[in-house]
Amino acid sequence: MASQLTPAAGNRAEKILVIFPGALGDFICFLPALEALARRRRVDLLSRAEYADLAPRAVHVSSLERREVSRLFVPGAAPDAELERYFGAYASIYSWLGSGDKNLACAFQLLAGTRARLFPFQPDDDAMHISDYYLQCVGAPRLGELGAIPLNPDALCWRRRWCDEHELAGKKILALAPGSGAKEKNWPAGFFSRVARWWEEETKGKSIVVLGPTEEEGSEGGADWAGAVVARNLALAQVAALLSCCDIYLGNDSGTTHLAARLGIETVALFGPSDARQWAPRGKRVTVVSRGVECSPCDRRTMKICPHRRCLAELMPEAIIDAIRAVLARKKANFLALTRG
Repeated sequence: MASQLTPAAGNRAEKILVIFPGALGDFICFLPALEALARRRRVDLLSRAEYADLAPRAVHVSSLERREVSRLFVPGAAPDAELERYFGAYASIYSWLGSGDKNLACAFQLLAGTRARLFPFQPDDDAMHISDYYLQCVGAPRLGELGAIPLNPDALCWRRRWCDEHELAGKKILALAPGSGAKEKNWPAGFFSRVARWWEEETKGKSIVVLGPTEEEGSEGGADWAGAVVARNLALAQVAALLSCCDIYLGNDSGTTHLAARLGIETVALFGPSDARQWAPRGKRVTVVSRGVECSPCDRRTMKICPHRRCLAELMPEAIIDAIRAVLARKKANFLALTRG
């Protein structure tokens, strides 16, 4: 085994392998920890390939769907030379994949020993924000100044053409993302459309509705978006580029909401059954709005079988419109203070 690992070991001090299986919102929350690791050494990240457009420039992203990873879960499989070379190339390995899987833990022990660190995907402490948990895992201090997410140049060119096509230049833009990874976390689509109509009447601006494949198939796809511009099935880089030019964003507890907050947009995040203490998006301009009913937040099982969904169904559009008005007033006050200063 030693002779097989010798070529890779020469570069071992320079490289960290990170294995992260999360969805978009999880990944945005994980970014500060990834940035902390990237300040130490070169980082190779196994995750969703599309996250390459959001990761720090020093991080090389490739797909988690690869033989070296799937082999770790095979019961009783002895590490082969290919696995030894692959994992032997890294000074440290951080994984949030399969921490409770005995086969994976045994394989990592054989392949990397103390160089591999396996963590549960989420903390046991429900009061700990998920970003702080990931930072704790990598031994980094709690969140400070957030780094900028790089915007893809090709996506910025696409955005310019798209906005010209829809005559958005010079208009105040409200971005709406009515979906999420779980329909139980979604504010009623009709409420989003009421806010969109109010925005266009009061500000004379335009609303952009961001719909992915899941929203197209659900109630969001069939909502009345008359007057709004609907952006369908965009690549992640295009979503980031489009959100970056909006004045205000409104969305559920979702990956898109975390992305908007991290991009520094004025973000109004709607929370119902999920716990804002753990999952609130982080950024300089975030407003979290919740109904505050006595049974909220709740666990995932309860969320799935809830018969009333009062935490979102009773969160009226008028309350959200008031929250957006407050954001507009704050933006105006900040602008006036800057011009007078």
